[in-house]
Amino acid sequence: MITVIGSINMDLIVGTDVFPKKGETLLGSYFEMNPGGKGANQAVAIARLDGEVSMVGRVGIDSFGEVLFTKLEKENVNVNCLKRANTSTGIANIILHERDNRILVVPGANSKVTPKVIDEHWEHINKSSIVVMQLEIPIETVEYTLNKCKENRIQVILNPAPASFFKPEWIELVDYLTPNEHEFETIFGEKVDRMIEKYPNKVIVTLGDRGVCYHNGKKLVLVSGYKGEVTDTTGAGDTFNGAFAYAISKGFSLEEALQFANIAASISIEKIGAQSGMPTLAQVEKRLSIIK
Repeated sequence: MITVIGSINMDLIVGTDVFPKKGETLLGSYFEMNPGGKGANQAVAIARLDGEVSMVGRVGIDSFGEVLFTKLEKENVNVNCLKRANTSTGIANIILHERDNRILVVPGANSKVTPKVIDEHWEHINKSSIVVMQLEIPIETVEYTLNKCKENRIQVILNPAPASFFKPEWIELVDYLTPNEHEFETIFGEKVDRMIEKYPNKVIVTLGDRGVCYHNGKKLVLVSGYKGEVTDTTGAGDTFNGAFAYAISKGFSLEEALQFANIAASISIEKIGAQSGMPTLAQVEKRLSIIK
């Protein structure tokens, strides 16, 4: 079983032909509301691949909370550790422009995922083969969970986003760290090729449509990406992390797991919305068979 501990948001998506300047009001081209949050996204990505996954998190007592709770249930995510907090649900305001995005997150109920919540659900979490986390919940909760997982020998995949909250000492507590290029430079203060060899088979750097790279202890390895028809890149990284967790849980080698995750991410960008484009296992296997 995989347990995802993280954020759950409602994504408020605005399309625009021009990014507004300071003090400027423009007309957008469209508006959508879609379920999101890095934690929920990664849990859905795993569930779409027929993975057994549980979600530990909090939603608010508003209508968004009800919608998001029900959505996770319908996606076959175990929601026994998902509760309602007496506050608003987290939201992400996403502005799409020329196939790129800018995102502003308001945590809401995600700020209620405290160390006490981890203790409350620890019996369930402790049954996990892999725990997946991000940095959209309180940092003290992330650190507390990392230490408990290390003590109990539970594998951890940490997606360090937003990267500014990452603490360097955590590198010893995780099995896999999955930053993108910008997050890597924020964390380590160096270009990828200068630092990655210090963390063989642990630091996995995503490079967009170029794929991912890691150091295997002898050399830098590039696992090529796969170009899809780009509609919306929102959620591609979350799809990658969910698919990577799924593949590792199934016993794939590191390189095989990364190839699998790259393909899943390439499919996800073909639709608008973080979760709506996430592929099924059959879709990934079909594309994998074509490539091979």
